Amino acid sequence: MRRLIAFPCEGETLIGSLDDGTGKTGLLIVSGGNEIRAGAHRGMALLAAELAAEGVAVFRYDRRGVGDSTGANHGFREGRADLLAACDAFRAEAPHLDRIAAFGNCDAATTLALHGRAAGIARVLLANPWVVEPTDERPPPAAIRAHYAARLRDPATWRRALGGGVSFGKLLRGMASLSRKTPAAPLTTQALTAIHNWGAGAAVILASGDATAIAYADAAKQAGIAPRTVTIPSSSHSFARAADAAALAAAIRDLVNACE
Repeated sequence: MRRLIAFPCEGETLIGSLDDGTGKTGLLIVSGGNEIRAGAHRGMALLAAELAAEGVAVFRYDRRGVGDSTGANHGFREGRADLLAACDAFRAEAPHLDRIAAFGNCDAATTLALHGRAAGIARVLLANPWVVEPTDERPPPAAIRAHYAARLRDPATWRRALGGGVSFGKLLRGMASLSRKTPAAPLTTQALTAIHNWGAGAAVILASGDATAIAYADAAKQAGIAPRTVTIPSSSHSFARAADAAALAAAIRDLVNACE
C-alpha cells in the first residue's frame, strides 16, 4: 500500500511516498537533480512498488522546492537537512525498521555519500555519482576523451577519413588538449573522500556510456579509490531500458540483503 507523507524540514513541508513492507531493512530513494520522487519515466515509483511487493518498505521524497514540496530549491549542495528529515519521517512511519539502506543517482548519490552517515543510513548504492562539475557547456573531459576514443575504434570513422570527411589533425589536437591534467576541484575531492570513507558500506553502479559515470570513473581512478562497483553496459543515465532497470533492481536487492 502506498501512502503520502507530509513532514517538516526547516520551516517548509516536504512530501514523501511510502510503499509499505514488512522487512526489517527499508530503502530510501533520493532523487537527483530537480527530478521529482517518481523518477524519470516513473521508474522509481515502479521500482518502489516492485520492492514493496517483496517485503521491502520504500520511502521517496521531494526535496525543498521540487515537486510537491514547499520552499526554495537550492540544489543538492543544500540537501543535507532534507535527507535527515526524510530519514526521520521514514523511521516514524515505519517503526518496525531496524535499518535503512539508500539509493541515489547522479547528485543524489553525492548527497548520500556526503551526508548519509549523519542520517543514520547503514549502506548506500551510488549510481553515476556526480563528482566533476564542467567548467563550461561541454561534457566532462573524461567523457569527451571516451567519445573520441570510440570514434577512433569505429571503422566508419576510418571510411569517412578516406573520403575526406574527418579531420584527424583536429581530432588529435582536441584529444591532446583534453589530456592535460588539471587539479581536482573541491567537489571532486570532497565527494571521492566521502565515498572512500564509507568503506564496505558503499557500492557504486555505473552506466558504462553515461558521461557522468565516465567522469566519476576517471576521477576515482586518479584518486586511487576503488569501491565495489557494478557496471551496466548502457548509455542511459537513468537506467531507463528494461534490461538496465532489471540490473539496477538486482543491485538494490543486493544492497538490502547486505544489511540483513
